[in-house]
Amino acid sequence: MRYTYTSMPHPPDDRGLVLPGAYRIICGVRLPSLVAGRFVERDNRFRATVSVAGERVAAHLPNSGRLTELLTADRPCWLACFDTPRRKTRFDLMLVAHDGVLVSVEARPLNYLFAEALTNGWLEPFREYARHERGHVHREVRYGESRLDFRLKGPESVCWVEVKSVTLVESRTARFPDAPTARGTRHIQELSRAVQDGDKAAIVFVVQRGDAQRFAPHDVADAAFGAALREAADAGVGVYAWSCAVSRQTIAVDRQLPVDLR
Repeated sequence: MRYTYTSMPHPPDDRGLVLPGAYRIICGVRLPSLVAGRFVERDNRFRATVSVAGERVAAHLPNSGRLTELLTADRPCWLACFDTPRRKTRFDLMLVAHDGVLVSVEARPLNYLFAEALTNGWLEPFREYARHERGHVHREVRYGESRLDFRLKGPESVCWVEVKSVTLVESRTARFPDAPTARGTRHIQELSRAVQDGDKAAIVFVVQRGDAQRFAPHDVADAAFGAALREAADAGVGVYAWSCAVSRQTIAVDRQLPVDLR
């Protein structure tokens, strides 16, 4: 899927769905035209059945999380439609409505959003890497036993960054993960090793909804991940979170959230 990126100084039009909080939108991706539907059931990890205009259709689900609180029967959702012969499904499931808030379940553009906001100097903790010359942002770089999302090269240091998509919010607290993630724990351990080797490292949680006021690890879902995250923070790994403003037209980086590791 192709996206158009833009800086957006004004809140997107949510067409009647409430997005709480003051907007300070700094970077966004414009979505393709979406059609309305109703969620029916999840068929497997990356495929769902939805109802569009009364007809049941298959849709690609571009998110491997459990999304249990979001993907419930008859929930309003919005889909991108494609007439591409090679596709197994015509639709991609993009957004769902949850308690009056639009939530993006499309995980693919997050790394592009981060890179765009980074290079434009909009992410305060990463200002020293906000340069426009080629060669300072490397994606999907192997470190140890993993491929980390970013290797950032600054004038005085290198910073390894892993970006995680968050969709779960409980009592205004965004939480990750929503299911056990051995891969996520391994990524955190690699970031800690990078700090031990003399580089900088950070993990960035991008909350794909606008109703979170803080971020905390979801120990109920994966205590090992939470423990690894706290140990990494103590070792010098930066832990950051940003919320997104989500509309039927755009997904945009919005506000930096406080991180609670207690």
